[in-house]
Amino acid sequence: QVQLVESGGGLVQAGGSLRLSCAASGSIFSINVMGWYRQAPGKQRELVAYITRDGNTNYADSVKGRFTISRDNAKNTVYLQMNSLNPEDTGVYYCNMYLRVVSGGGMDYWGKGTLVTVSS
Repeated sequence: QVQLVESGGGLVQAGGSLRLSCAASGSIFSINVMGWYRQAPGKQRELVAYITRDGNTNYADSVKGRFTISRDNAKNTVYLQMNSLNPEDTGVYYCNMYLRVVSGGGMDYWGKGTLVTVSS
C-alpha cells in the first residue's frame, strides 16, 4: 500500500513564503512524475507544477517565477517552494505522483491535501 503525506501548509501574509513537502511511502519501485495541484474554494482542481524523474519541470502560468518544484528521489519526496504569495494562491494543495509498485503496475496516487491560506 502506498501513502502520500503532505506537510507545510498554513496561514501566511501576502508576500510571504511557504514550503510544502510530500513524502511517499510503501512498496514503491519507482516514481515517474511528481506534481502539485491546488483547489481554491468554489473552483476546480488545477495543476500547479510537476517534475519528471529527470528533473524537467512545468509550471502553471500563474505561478511561474514565484514557485519552484524540486524532488529528492532517494527520499521519494517532492517539494514546492512558494514565494511572493498572494491571496489568489489560497487553496488546498494536493500532492500527486505517478509511480510503480514493487508488485508491478503503475498508477496515480494522491495525498489528502494541505491547506494554504494567504491573507491580504
